[in-house]
Parts: sequence; C-alpha cells; structure tokens
Amino acid sequence: MNSPLIQIENEGPHITVLTLNRPERRNALNLPLMEELCRAVERIGGKENQRVLLIRGAGKAFCAGLDLKEAMNSKTSSSSQQFAKAVARTLITVWEVPLVTIAVVQGAAVAGGAGLMSACDFAVAEEGAIFGYPEVKRGLAAAFVMNFLRRQIRERDLKELLFTGELIPAQRALEIGLLNRVVPKYLLLSTALEIANKVMQGAPGAIAGSKKAIDQPGISTIRKEFEQSLAVHMKARDSAEALEGIKAFLEKRPPNWVPDSD
Repeated sequence: MNSPLIQIENEGPHITVLTLNRPERRNALNLPLMEELCRAVERIGGKENQRVLLIRGAGKAFCAGLDLKEAMNSKTSSSSQQFAKAVARTLITVWEVPLVTIAVVQGAAVAGGAGLMSACDFAVAEEGAIFGYPEVKRGLAAAFVMNFLRRQIRERDLKELLFTGELIPAQRALEIGLLNRVVPKYLLLSTALEIANKVMQGAPGAIAGSKKAIDQPGISTIRKEFEQSLAVHMKARDSAEALEGIKAFLEKRPPNWVPDSD
C-alpha cells in the first residue's frame, strides 16, 4: 500500500501539521501531491476548532520545487497549462486559508518549494537550510512567487534572487526577510510550535481579523496578479530556452542558451 502524499498530524487541539511526503523526490511538487495538499488545506481550514497550520517536508528537504522530470513528460500546451494552474491553485490555497500558517523548513526550499514557504504567514528554518529561485537557469520565470516576494522583501533583494538564480543560506534569507527564525535542527519543530502557541494566546477573532486586514490589499488582487503571472509563466515554459534549460538540468550539464525565435 502506497503512503499518502500528505501526512496529517495533530500537535495540539488547535494545531495541525501537514507533511509533504515524497522524500525520495525531495518532496517535489507533482500533480497528485498538489491536489492532495489543496484538499487537506481546504478541509482543515474549514474546521472551526483549528487555528494554526504547520507545513513541513518529509526526509532531508522541505520542497525542491516543481517535479521537472514529470513536467517534461507533459509536452503539450494543455498539459503545461494544467501544471501551471495546479501550482497557482496550490499557492493561492495556502495564501488564502484563514488559519495562521507556518512553514517549517529543513534542508532546502527551492523554486516552487520556496514559493510554498513564501505563501505561509511565518517561516522557520534550520541553520543549514538553503533557499533560492533558480528558474532563470532552467529557462523559466518565477512569475507566481513574485506576487508574494514583492510583499515581503526589498526590490533589490528580489531582483538579486530572481535574476541570479543563486541559492542563499538560511542566515541570508533571514536578513532579507524570507524567514522569521533560524534555529538548530533539533529546535526546528519546537520553535514552530512555540510560535503557534503564542499565536493562540490571542483571541481567534482578533487574529483572524488582523490577518484579513493585513492581507486584504493582496487578497483583493492576488488572483488577478496570478492570471497575469500565468501568461508570463507559460511564455517562458513553452520557449526553446525552457526546453534546453530543463533538459540540461536533468542531464546535469550547463545549458547551451540560444536566442528564442520569438
């Protein structure tokens, strides 16, 4: 019997822990995983007794981003659109859930995995974790995550992350505002739970109202922003650069960039 792609645990009467469970693929996002994650977040978010949701990854990494090997097998435009819309739905679902969300990051949060982290209200990481948005090195554009990062970090840091595609260590991620805490690995979960318990000392309605007030400018336009981002994402995804960049990544070689015909 196959293990569930999303494991659900309760660390307290009002706290739920969701674990991405594809450790053999560093919890890379494929269609079944994203579908299960959305269903779980929506179901838990609809429970009146739930207040905090922790999201973490099984194994050595939080999430390595989109499963490029699976995405490469989807060569038609409709399949590419399906993947893109699934990513968008996943990020929006986490962003809009009424619970307070905390990303608990071990190992690495890269590309779509870093986007998933950025969609959460809090992010806690172990000292050795690394972060990055290497999409440009695959001929892709980190279009969706820009909608979150613009709200969280300075524009110059945003450009450095997205234009260079370089991975950064946890301490640098903390300095620029991607993270709330960086702690030793053995304190990772307990630190996230400490934040969760502090959140629950506040009145549920007041916190829910505060979250809505903080997020309202974004929530009112986030779906329109994602519609615009989908066009940017798909143009890059269907380009010759993306074909070469992803192929080079899977073949573990430097890409040979050539001008796109467009």
